[in-house]
Amino acid sequence: MPSGKNIYKVLVAGANDKTFALLQTLLPGSSYEPPMRAGSAGEAKRMVMDCTVDIAILNAPMRDEFGSQLAVDLARDDVGVVLLVPGESYDQVCFQVEDEGVLTLSKPLTQQTLQSAIRLATALRGKLLRMDQKSRALQEKMADIRTVNRAKWLLIEQLRMTESEAHYYIERQAMDMRLSRREVAENIIRSYDQ
Repeated sequence: MPSGKNIYKVLVAGANDKTFALLQTLLPGSSYEPPMRAGSAGEAKRMVMDCTVDIAILNAPMRDEFGSQLAVDLARDDVGVVLLVPGESYDQVCFQVEDEGVLTLSKPLTQQTLQSAIRLATALRGKLLRMDQKSRALQEKMADIRTVNRAKWLLIEQLRMTESEAHYYIERQAMDMRLSRREVAENIIRSYDQ
C-alpha cells in the first residue's frame, strides 16, 4: 500500500444480504474499512452522528423513506454518496440530487458499473479531504496574519514604532526566542491589550 493512502469508512444503507455481500467484495481492505450496515435511513442518520463516514452507498427505496433526502444530507456533509434507485425513478431522483454531487445509478446494474461508481465516490471524497486540508491551512495562515497585524498596531500605538519597526521587532523576537511570529504576537497582545 502506498504511503499516505487514505482508508475510507463506508456506510451501506438499505441493502439486502446479497447486495451487502457483493459490496463487501468491492471494498478491498487496502482502501476501505469493513463497511458499516444500516437497515434504514433513520439508522444510517444515527450512525453518521456517532462517527465520520467517507462513502455512503444507499439502496433505495429504504424501509422508512426513499433515500433521496438522506443522500442529499450526506453529500452536503462532504460524504461521497452513491444512490442506487429503481430504473423507473432514475430521472426524477437524478434531478433532485445531482446538484449536490450524489452519484445516482439505475437498478438493475452490473458489478462493474457499481465498482466504477464506488471508485468515483472515493475519488470525490479524496479530493474533498485535500481541499478541506488546504482550506484549514489557509484559515490558519489568515489567523496568524491577523494576530501579527494586531500586535503590530499595538506596538505602533503603545511604543510609537513605525509599521516597519514593529514588523522587524516581531521578526527579531521570533528568531531570538525561537518562537513563531504568532506566539510573539500573542505575547505582545497579552502585554499591551488590556
